[in-house]
Amino acid sequence: MRISKIFGYGARSSIDRIYIASDKRLLRRTGNLRLVPHFGHRRGGKASYGEWCHVVGIFQTLLYMHLGHKTGNRILDIGCGTGILGIASEPYVQDEGKYIGIDVRKADIDFCNKHYGEDHFVFQHLDVSNPRYAPQQSAARHGWDIDDMSIDLITALSVWTHLNEEDAVYYFREIDRVLKPGAKALVTFFLLDDTYYAGLSDRSDQVGRYHNTRQDLWVFDVPCSASGEWFHPLWARQPEDAIGVTIAGIYRMLEGTGLELRKTYIGNWKETSGVFFQDVLVFQQGPTQ
Repeated sequence: MRISKIFGYGARSSIDRIYIASDKRLLRRTGNLRLVPHFGHRRGGKASYGEWCHVVGIFQTLLYMHLGHKTGNRILDIGCGTGILGIASEPYVQDEGKYIGIDVRKADIDFCNKHYGEDHFVFQHLDVSNPRYAPQQSAARHGWDIDDMSIDLITALSVWTHLNEEDAVYYFREIDRVLKPGAKALVTFFLLDDTYYAGLSDRSDQVGRYHNTRQDLWVFDVPCSASGEWFHPLWARQPEDAIGVTIAGIYRMLEGTGLELRKTYIGNWKETSGVFFQDVLVFQQGPTQ
């Protein structure tokens, strides 16, 4: 029987408060985990306290690997949600650095402004529409309130997986605009590469029709862009529920920018070993730092 059948939301929430309060008293070497929020504010497809800590650890390691300096950085997090990558970023924005989180969901920004009270955390609401997360907001695209060439590293966790082609290209140019020369962006995708296509036959039946099962959930077979490089699964009620991009689509976003694709960490959503669930692509602006 599923745990949700045994414990309702209220019971799980109460147990979570007791457990986290106890667990945080045991923290010795990973002090930023004190910031993991209560169950009711853990979103982004990850509600478990353990999984939040796991993802914080993954991205804290990736940030360490790709930052030129280990303190004093200006880190911009696009689609910050309720701050999971803010927690991962905290060690690297000490000594006059800044973490800036941007999200289209006003409620999440309001929560973050209350929960993350230290001066090195800043949160901004982006009042633009997204069919999945903010359908009621302005349909007009507009750039981030961030100075040109002012950011040492950008993170975007499960953001471009919810952007149509036009929005994906537009906001990739914002990445290009705000990064310092030599700075990097860590952006997650459902990347439709050779590994993805090689595994499709394992997730289909003998007549080639895909089933909406857990194994076959991430089959991107419905085109949803003018270029034909953006796809969504058959189960999606709207394309922005989940979008996969081909390699050619990645290079379409890079056109006209100074960004180069430098590294790809394959995601385990493809039924293979990976660093994270989604693919993590590392882009660099101009020369190496």
